[in-house]
Amino acid sequence: MEKINLTEQFSWIQQSLRSTVVGELNDSAIKLEQLSGEYPWQQHDHKDEMILVVNGRLLLMSHERNIWIEAGELLVIPKGTAYKWFVPNGVCHLLVIEPKQLAALKRCS
Repeated sequence: MEKINLTEQFSWIQQSLRSTVVGELNDSAIKLEQLSGEYPWQQHDHKDEMILVVNGRLLLMSHERNIWIEAGELLVIPKGTAYKWFVPNGVCHLLVIEPKQLAALKRCS
C-alpha cells in the first residue's frame, strides 16, 4: 500500500508522456492523463470508465450530448458510449479509472 502524490505525477507527465498508469483497482487501471486540443472518437464496449478532472476544463462530446467537466468534477462514461475529448485552452489533467484490457477500445466514425 503506497500513497501517490498527484502533483508530482502530473509534473512528471508534463516532462515526458501524456499518460501513465499509477495503480490498479480490481480489474481496472488507474491512470493520470494530460490532455490538450481535440482527440479522436473512442468507445469501450464492455466496461464503464470513470474520469475525474483534477485541473483544467474538458468538453466530452458524445452522439447524445456534450458535457463540460470542470476541475473537481467526476463523470462515469457508460460502456458502449462513443465519445471524444476536447480541451479548448491549455492542458487538462485527468484521473481515469478504466479496464486494464483496452482491447475493447476502438476508433469510431
